[in-house]
Amino acid sequence: MNLLFICSRNQWRSPTGEAVWRRVEGVEARSAGTSRNARRRVTLGDIRWADLVLVMEEKHASRLKAEFRQDLGHRPVHVLDIPDDYRFMDPELVELLESAVAPLIKAAQ
Repeated sequence: MNLLFICSRNQWRSPTGEAVWRRVEGVEARSAGTSRNARRRVTLGDIRWADLVLVMEEKHASRLKAEFRQDLGHRPVHVLDIPDDYRFMDPELVELLESAVAPLIKAAQ
């Protein structure tokens, strides 16, 4: 299962998602951002690679759909509704990501 975590600048939230889920057997994880100033900007290759696209806010889903509409195809984009209130590996952020993503992985299997 390939998980792609997306936030704005790929600084705190999406790298935390990547770090948390890459430790899980049978899961590959990447992270990227939608902003031009992102540490690692989301690419078409990322979209094509992902089985699940997990965005932190609705605005990220909108940006992906605007830029990659055809390539997203029937690939689900899940909005996790996690605000930009956390630092990298903040325990509360880790807990939010674990509880939000686990059911989505289970449903996709």
